[in-house]
Amino acid sequence: MAAMKIATWNVNSIKARLPNVLEWLKGAAPDVVLLQETKTVAENFPALEIEDLGYSCAVVGQKSYNGVAILSKFPLTDIVEGLPGDASDEQARYIEATIAGIRVASIYLPNGNPTDSDKFPYKL
Repeated sequence: MAAMKIATWNVNSIKARLPNVLEWLKGAAPDVVLLQETKTVAENFPALEIEDLGYSCAVVGQKSYNGVAILSKFPLTDIVEGLPGDASDEQARYIEATIAGIRVASIYLPNGNPTDSDKFPYKL
């Protein structure tokens, strides 16, 4: 297999940026895309539009916040949703999968909170 082109993008709302995402996918044609901050539940992710461009989608979503996805021109296997080690974590911030023998992960973990907030230790 030739080199695999992997890209990552904090899309800040897949619905708001869908025309830009589709145009970029057509032009850049990455093999794998790791998206963060999709801001939609998995059921509302625009999988059909993206699949029409030849990608498979694995999505972990959350209404209005967070959300991550992996788009791939190759089959996605061994998909893990949620950061391993905390089964009680309900935030849609992590997904990983194997693609053509390569393990990839998409994580949404910005640090926009003060160090004394409840969110800071969670993100660590």
